[in-house]
Amino acid sequence: SQPPPRLPLPLSPARWSHRRLTRRSYPSSCPGRRRDPGPVQPPPRTRFSSACAARGAAMSWGAELWDQFDNLDKHTQWGIDFLERYAKFVKERIEIEQNYAKQLRNLVKKYCPKRSSKDEEPRFTSCLAFFNILNELNDYAGQREVVAEEMGHRVYGELMRYSHDLKTERKMHLQEGRKAQQYLDMCWKQMDNSKKKFERECREAEKAQQSYERLDNDTNATKADVEKAKQQLNLRTHMADENKNEYAAQLQNFNGEQHKHYYIVIPQIYKHLQEMDERRTIKLSECYKGFADSERKVIPIISKCLEGMILAAKSVDERRDSQIVIDSFKSGFEPPGDFPFEDYSQHIYRTVSDGTISTPKQEGLKIDSKTTVGKAKGKLWLFGKKPKGPALEDFSHLPPEQRRKKLQQRIDELNRELQKETDQKDALIKMKDVYEKNPQMGDPGSLQPKLAETMSNIDRLRMEIHKNEAWLSEVEGKVAARGDRRHSSDINHLVTQGRESPEGSYTDDTNQEIRGPPQQHAHHNEFEDEFEDDDPLPAIGHCKAIYPFDGHNEGTLAMKEGEVLYVIEEDKGDGWTRARRQNGEEGYVPTSYIDVTLEKNSKGS
Repeated sequence: SQPPPRLPLPLSPARWSHRRLTRRSYPSSCPGRRRDPGPVQPPPRTRFSSACAARGAAMSWGAELWDQFDNLDKHTQWGIDFLERYAKFVKERIEIEQNYAKQLRNLVKKYCPKRSSKDEEPRFTSCLAFFNILNELNDYAGQREVVAEEMGHRVYGELMRYSHDLKTERKMHLQEGRKAQQYLDMCWKQMDNSKKKFERECREAEKAQQSYERLDNDTNATKADVEKAKQQLNLRTHMADENKNEYAAQLQNFNGEQHKHYYIVIPQIYKHLQEMDERRTIKLSECYKGFADSERKVIPIISKCLEGMILAAKSVDERRDSQIVIDSFKSGFEPPGDFPFEDYSQHIYRTVSDGTISTPKQEGLKIDSKTTVGKAKGKLWLFGKKPKGPALEDFSHLPPEQRRKKLQQRIDELNRELQKETDQKDALIKMKDVYEKNPQMGDPGSLQPKLAETMSNIDRLRMEIHKNEAWLSEVEGKVAARGDRRHSSDINHLVTQGRESPEGSYTDDTNQEIRGPPQQHAHHNEFEDEFEDDDPLPAIGHCKAIYPFDGHNEGTLAMKEGEVLYVIEEDKGDGWTRARRQNGEEGYVPTSYIDVTLEKNSKGS
C-alpha cells in the first residue's frame, strides 16, 4: 500500500499529536487569512489493513498483538527456556539409562562363573539356564545403552542445536523490532519538534497582529510605527506559514511511517516470531515422538531377551540333573555285604589235634590287638571319607567308575592331540615334497627338525594312549568281575563257618584260620564297633613290593622295594590291595606297586 496523499493545510496554527490534530483559528481580522479546511483526517484504510484484519481472524500475532512487543519478547524467551528444560530432562533420563545398563553389566559380571578349568564348567541344566539368563540380561543391558545413545543423538543433541539456532533467530527478530520502533520514535520526534516550532511561530504572529491593531487604532501613533508593526506582522505570518507547511509535511510523513510500522513492518516481524515459536512447538513434538521411538525400537530385541530367559527356564530338566549327579559321584563300588556270624565257641571245644601248629609259628604271626584295631580304621575310607593324597597318573586314587571316566577323557584328549600331530606331519611331508620339486621355494632340509619332532610327539602320544587304554581295560574288567564275585560271596557267606572274610570271600583252608588267631576284644564306642573287626582277617596270599611306597595317607601302609607282605583283602576294582606285615600292622597299598600271589583256595572264591 502507498502512503496517504498530501492533504490541504490550514492557515491557522493548530496543536498536533501523533494520533490527532486539534485546530486553533486565527482572528477574522488577521490579514492573509484563508479558509480553514478543518482538522487533518488520518489516512484512509487501505487494502493492506483489510488483509491484516483477515489475517487476524487466522490468529496472526501481527494483527492481534501489534502492541504486545514486550509480552512477545517474554513469551519467546519462555519458549526457549522450556525447550532447554526438556533437554535437561532428556539428559537426566540418558544418565539414568546409562547407570542402569552399567549396574546390570556389573551384576552379570558378579554372578558369572569364573572358569579356571574344564572340570569346573557348569553341567547342571539349572546352572546352564541361569548362565543363559545372565547372558540375556547382559544383552538387555546393551539395549538400555542403545536407548541412551539414541536419545542422546536424536533428541538431546538435536534439542541443544535447535536451542542455539532459536536464540540466534529470536535475537535477530527482536533487534529488527527495536530498530523499527526506534525509527518510528525518531519520526515522531521530528514531527513533534516541527509542531512545537509551528505553535511558537503562531504565538509570535498573534502578538505581532495585536501590536499592529493597537498601533493602527492609536491616533497618537506615527505612520512609521504603524508601518513597522505591519511589516513585523507580515514577517511573523510568513514564518508561521512556512512552519505550518513544514509541520504538515512531517505529520504526513510520520503518519505514513506509523501506518507502515503497524501494518507492514511489525506484522512481518511478529510473523517471523510466530513462525519461530510454532517451529519450536513442532520440534518439541518431534522430540517427544523420538523420545518414545528410542524406547520402542529396542522393544523387539528386549522381547527376544525375555523370551530367551523363558526358554532358559523351560530348559531346566530335573531328571537330567539327577543323572549328572550320578555320573559325577558314582564310585562303582558294591554295597558292603552282611557281616558273617563269628563263632567264638569253637576255640573252647577245639580238640588237641586241631592245634597242630607249633607255638613258635603262632608267636611269630601273633598280631597286636591294639595295632590291628588302630589300623583297621583305615579301611573305612573306601566307603566313607577318602584320604587326601596326591593324584596318581593312572587315577588309581579314584573310585572305579570315576577312574574309568577320567581315563576315557584322557584317551579322548590324547586322540585329539594325535590327530592334530598327524595332520601336521602330513602337511610337513607335502611341504617337503614341494620343496624337493621346487628348490627355489625353500630348503627341504629345514623341515627335517620339525618333522622329527612331530614324529616323536606322535610316538609319545601313541604310547600314552596305549598305556591309558590298558588301564581302562583293567578297570572295566575289574568292574565287570566285581558283580560276579559279589554274587558268589553273597551265597557263600550264608554257610555258618568261621573261615569267612569280611568281604564275603570264602576259604576252607584251616591253616589260614590259624595264621590269624582271634584276639581280645578292644573297647570302642558303638560307632567304631559297627565298622571294625575284632579279629584279624586271614591271609589269602602274599605280595612283593615292586616299588617303594611312603604310605603317608591315613589307612595306607608304607613299604620298601622288595618287602614281602601278607594279602588279606584283594583289590576290589579301586586300585588298592589290603596287606599286613608280620608284626600285624595293616593298611592299603597300591595294587600297581606290588606283585600279588594268591593261594589257590582264595582264587577260587
